[in-house]
Amino acid sequence: MKPRIAIDAMGGDEGVPVMLAGAALARHRHDSFKFLLVGDEPKIKAALDNHPNLRAASEILHAEDVVTGDDKVSQALRKAKTSSMGLAINAVKEGQASAAVSAGNTGALMGMSKLALRTMPGIDRPALAALLPTLKDTDVVVLDLGANTDCDAKNLAQFAVMGAAYSRIIFGFEQPKVRLLNIGTEEMKGTDELRDAAQYLRDASGLHMDFQGFIEADKINRGECDVVVCDGFSGNIALKAIEGSARFVTDLLRRAFTSSLRSKFGFLVSRPATELLRHHLDPNNHNGAVFMGLNGVVVKSHGSATSKGVANAVEVAARLVEEDITARIAQDLARVQIG
Repeated sequence: MKPRIAIDAMGGDEGVPVMLAGAALARHRHDSFKFLLVGDEPKIKAALDNHPNLRAASEILHAEDVVTGDDKVSQALRKAKTSSMGLAINAVKEGQASAAVSAGNTGALMGMSKLALRTMPGIDRPALAALLPTLKDTDVVVLDLGANTDCDAKNLAQFAVMGAAYSRIIFGFEQPKVRLLNIGTEEMKGTDELRDAAQYLRDASGLHMDFQGFIEADKINRGECDVVVCDGFSGNIALKAIEGSARFVTDLLRRAFTSSLRSKFGFLVSRPATELLRHHLDPNNHNGAVFMGLNGVVVKSHGSATSKGVANAVEVAARLVEEDITARIAQDLARVQIG
């Protein structure tokens, strides 16, 4: 399937210029990509003057409204039929696009997506999944990162199935190593929900994963597993802590390398290593969180993403469309009874 991606051109900190520059970069890398650019038509047309290659592969859908970062979910839902975010999601529902990408309000995007696309049969709640860097050559899939603050054991087991399917598509693993985020690795540790979810996954047969029990938060980026499963409350805290630690390390290095003339010389000597570190920690290289478990593909780009980050989010969306993530999850769920 050749992907046609609906872009919420008004989302994100910079809006149209960055969203279109990211789509143009993705189009440059993949000339089969097509786009539905949703938003303020005059602004989109003006920005397309800088991207003739994108213009040739795009159609514009005008939207009168914009969902702001301050909008509550209830406010955003009232704009579902008039906002760029709502129309982009509806394009997926109506078959006008195969996936939607937005850098807008996360809560609003989840609310609109769930209302328009509904959850898949066999999935009780959608989950927000993202890729985080590890010490290995591949990232780790982590879900849920904030869509559901409270989860029962059945939800967590379903998240594991969805996360494993995502890992198989993105990285080609036949049996991704899956663990549940917990306060310890011993079987008796954690809440009843975690222990029950672990038992579901141990007892299940036919799963395309290698379930390995529990993992602690300090091991998420070590590369010891391919998928980490958690409730949205714990996952969002872990994500913010990891992002904050990455900024802390880079800021410390910047301060250390500018503290004296000798330090500046040391920076020049070690610059190849620091550039590698900066590249590895750059969130734009891992951009593109996915709402898993819906009847359609919706990808959330970070609001502050650069054009490179937006392009990566578009490529994630296209890959999931090409590999038919929805059918993959449905097939995996059909092979196992959870709960």
